[in-house]
Amino acid sequence: MLDKEVVLVGYSGHGYVVAEAALLNRFPVKFYTDLEPVKLDPFHLKYAGYEGNPSDEWSNKDYFILGIGDNQIRQRTAEILNSNGKNILNVLHPSVSLSQKIIMGSGNFFARNVSIPLLVSIGSYCIFNTGCIIEHECKIGDTVHVGPGAVLAGNVHVGEGSFIGANAVVKQGVKIGKNVIVGAGSVVLKDIANNTTVVGNPGRKI
Repeated sequence: MLDKEVVLVGYSGHGYVVAEAALLNRFPVKFYTDLEPVKLDPFHLKYAGYEGNPSDEWSNKDYFILGIGDNQIRQRTAEILNSNGKNILNVLHPSVSLSQKIIMGSGNFFARNVSIPLLVSIGSYCIFNTGCIIEHECKIGDTVHVGPGAVLAGNVHVGEGSFIGANAVVKQGVKIGKNVIVGAGSVVLKDIANNTTVVGNPGRKI
């Protein structure tokens, strides 16, 4: 357990899920940042201003967790925090099954019932959503979002900024480029180039 207060960045939707997981792991989450104070405050956190305004209260805090679901906004927010010398923490729901033999950066979120075995490499600021499975020797770039129930078989590579939709399945050895969108329920059997959207079974470019 940390001995310093933690700030949640982004307090809605996805942010609620991150806050709950952090609190279950006894992170002292006491504050949140957002554009303005929220109406729904299920965890009774104190508003610390907007992370884009350096004069607000958040600037006096050291530890942060990311509650932002959108890949691009999450990346920009992480850059703001990094430029201010802040610590961005990984958050794991207590039910996560995560091998000790992985490599990962900072600011990642692992939701309920995520399973990741050994020899997986994970960048920073990623989201692994409820019940997804990342198999052995996968390589996940920065700011990737893997949706609920998605399955990445062994040795899959996913480039920076990509989104893998809910219940999608990616065949072993497939390489997915940067800023790719894989639609919900898609089955990916072949490599995907950068900046491509793929949907369907088998996956096809649109």
